[in-house]
Amino acid sequence: MNKPKILLTVINDLNFDQRMIRICSSLSAAGYDVTLIGRSWDASRPLEEKPFAQKRLFVKPTKGKMMYFLYWTRLFFYLLSKKADLICAIDLDTILPVYLASFLKSTKRVYDAHELFTEMKEVVTKPLEKKIWDGIEQFAVPRFPNGYTIGNFYAAYFKGKYNVDYKIVRNATVLKPLVHNITEQKFILYQGWVNEGRCFEQLIPAMRFIDLPLVVCGEGNFFEQAKALTIQNKVEDKVFFKGYLPPSELKKVTENAFIGITLFHGISKSNVLSMANRFFDYMHHGVPQICMKFPEYEQVNNEFEIAVLLEDPPSPETIADAINGLIQSQDKYERLSENCLAARNKYCWQNEERELLAFYKKILPL
Repeated sequence: MNKPKILLTVINDLNFDQRMIRICSSLSAAGYDVTLIGRSWDASRPLEEKPFAQKRLFVKPTKGKMMYFLYWTRLFFYLLSKKADLICAIDLDTILPVYLASFLKSTKRVYDAHELFTEMKEVVTKPLEKKIWDGIEQFAVPRFPNGYTIGNFYAAYFKGKYNVDYKIVRNATVLKPLVHNITEQKFILYQGWVNEGRCFEQLIPAMRFIDLPLVVCGEGNFFEQAKALTIQNKVEDKVFFKGYLPPSELKKVTENAFIGITLFHGISKSNVLSMANRFFDYMHHGVPQICMKFPEYEQVNNEFEIAVLLEDPPSPETIADAINGLIQSQDKYERLSENCLAARNKYCWQNEERELLAFYKKILPL
């Protein structure tokens, strides 16, 4: 018997998307025929082998409206040419070609809302982009009654705005035996997109008052500005940019981290209501973190104290005080680290995977 065929679409180059690797691996192991489709460009590394099929569509521009136009066009015709029982759009930046292809092919469709795309800082601060993305969301989301998102507050947003009942599948890390070996040289870790709205304007100046180094793993639309801030604040000897790391390498860095960073600007509703991947990654490695006092993080922290929560907006001084407080208080640090070990048994991919598979099996039975 042929396996049900699922196509999932993103706009990144696949290698560094831990969330989609988890989702596609779980669907494949459950018995679905899975293909993850993304974008490649000149700087893309070769694809790493995975337990599911991968396809990248080459587009020369790396950003801007022309990139979207070319990728959406290529993605639409690719989806139209492939057999599928269900097509899943991951975030708003692939939703239009997925809708059009699924409509023309009479194929089931699903929306995976990893972000509140129209509420991201890089969108809400640009009126024209905000208007365009609002129009796309208002057109498309009501046409995707089946979907899931990353937390209670995102789900409430979609319910209130579009009357769609999206399930919750958190970005929790796979539960594995703990490895957390802090090296002799302790360091602070930021992992994830180096984008606008991630508080680098405050975090990097804070490093003037902190004795430990900061390791930044990731790139994004604020990457060059973040590097410039290290020069302006004369902390080049304290802040180290590693760029994109494959998940296996990033895991090794996280295992050795002393403190993690999960900071956002409150100007963006997507940030305020977020539940970041890195929040779980730090948790699973017993790494206490400095985090925003936003609803999702506060809920978890009220249940398991694993982080020092900061009010919005954070300042260089409040960030430095929070980090130095953990460095100087061994009792508090050890308490938060031990609480991480309890929290990870509840907030793990093994639990979220059950929700994911129940969702897909209801729409597309095996």
